[in-house]
Amino acid sequence: MKLKRGRLYELMHGGRGLLLDQTGRLSVAGWADRVDHVVDVSEELDVPAVLLRPDGHVAWVGEDQGELLSRLAQWFGAASD
Repeated sequence: MKLKRGRLYELMHGGRGLLLDQTGRLSVAGWADRVDHVVDVSEELDVPAVLLRPDGHVAWVGEDQGELLSRLAQWFGAASD
């Protein structure tokens, strides 16, 4: 992942997780109160999608929604209604 530090800082705010999604097919439904979802096709991101914890560490990289749901639950708790 080679996202510019300034851009990442702008996207990370308020102690929330962040899903940077180049596929446009992923969802954080159930975690939208804790995770921001940015769909952005960018040369800066060289992976399909990345889930970042609020501290900036990578929690998941990929494009499979099932794997993403597992990581969302692991790092951000149970989905809300």
